Amino acid sequence: MRRVLALLAVVVPALAMLAAPTWAKPARELFGHVKHASAQRPAALGSYARGCLAGAVQLPETGPTWQAMRLSRNRNWGHPALIAFVKRLSRKAARMPGWKGIYVGDMSQPRGGPMLTGHASHQIGLDVDIWMRPPKRLNLSREERENMSSISTRRARGAYVNGKWTRQHMTLIRAAARDPAVARIFLFPGAKVWMCRHATGDRRWLRKVRPWWGHHAHFHVRLSCPKGEGGCIDQPPPPPGDGCAEAQRWVDDILNPPPAPAPHPPGPPLLLDDLPRQCQAVLSSR
Repeated sequence: MRRVLALLAVVVPALAMLAAPTWAKPARELFGHVKHASAQRPAALGSYARGCLAGAVQLPETGPTWQAMRLSRNRNWGHPALIAFVKRLSRKAARMPGWKGIYVGDMSQPRGGPMLTGHASHQIGLDVDIWMRPPKRLNLSREERENMSSISTRRARGAYVNGKWTRQHMTLIRAAARDPAVARIFLFPGAKVWMCRHATGDRRWLRKVRPWWGHHAHFHVRLSCPKGEGGCIDQPPPPPGDGCAEAQRWVDDILNPPPAPAPHPPGPPLLLDDLPRQCQAVLSSR
């Protein structure tokens, strides 16, 4: 008995030390290494930059009108609503001159959550990056998908589009914005201004296209929370109007930068306790 007690005195504290660091690790360390989806009903939980994804679906690596890129990242997962959207958009792209479909960049991890590198959002399976590169073929090997890059369509740090930007880019972005499931599209300011100058007819779709830093080699599509999913938190809707004046202000600031604000130190990484309570079950599900 004395030996058992002595053994427990060593083992129990050791186990506690092992367990505590696991839950104290940044959430990105917990979600970023999981290889498979949880065995749960699909659900987007939390907000786009503070949440997780139950019962994710993996976008097939190759389809008739798309290819998932950078397969080593294992980020071609999403809510079923996102998978359906990607397929819808890819079919529309395949009908455009010079496009066989779309190259699909990052979506979400198998259980969503914060990523080891890159995005602050993409956490609940409702975000996807669509490459600006028009696919000429859809039979790329895994190696080609790792080494091929998209194309940049910006000039002057994003104040203008460059010669690689085409009217087909606007056609594809307009098709995405007109999809009822889409809440926002993030794109560099110069491209939004270009579309504001060239769009004709019904321009209401422009409201969803929001200027943001980067986003010149891909555009970022964000879906609204699926109906009936109470654990999902939508962003407030974009301001009324087409947003063209706002995009022009972004361009003006690029060309004539205002005084730079004092840098803010990065905040602490998200922990599991910072995410919705349901994310613990998502992480522990088989």
